[in-house]
Amino acid sequence: MESVKNLKQIKILKYFFVILVSSILLAISAKLKIPFYPVPMTMQTFIVLLIGVCFGWKLGGAIISLYLLEGIIGLPVFSGTPEKGLGIVYFVGPTMGYLLGFVFAAMLSGIFKFDKNIILNFLKLVLSVSIIYILGIMWLGILIGWDKPIINLGVTPFLLAELFKITLLSVIITLFNDKLSDFKNWI
Repeated sequence: MESVKNLKQIKILKYFFVILVSSILLAISAKLKIPFYPVPMTMQTFIVLLIGVCFGWKLGGAIISLYLLEGIIGLPVFSGTPEKGLGIVYFVGPTMGYLLGFVFAAMLSGIFKFDKNIILNFLKLVLSVSIIYILGIMWLGILIGWDKPIINLGVTPFLLAELFKITLLSVIITLFNDKLSDFKNWI
């Protein structure tokens, strides 16, 4: 009975460690700007999808939720913080839909089963990242008005970068699929 209790405590510590380290990695990915055309790129959506793929929908959702909570309470974890504001004021700004989309994208990518088929892996990731943009433009439309060019403002400038990130993640998932299964079993 004591060994069962110890195993549960070890599993809880593993989850705590994974959630904390992953939310830190996500915050770092939001801050690193990579020169790209037409706008600088962060690796934030790449990490969001990677979290879902590696940890599954439940843990992935928990990680992204913690990250959002960190930003809402005022930690400068979001891209553009603290320069463009902090906390709830920043959160309910133009990027709120995208940020909420992170939770659902991580969860969806965590539900999918990935294998050695790079095309199917790519399509699953495209579907997952699409949630971010759908929720993003919905919130943008509510915030600034549906009469504005919300697709041109909130999607088009990022498509090339997303294509790059999804392609890169598809290759990584396909090449390391066996290791990914081992990693999931460790968790």
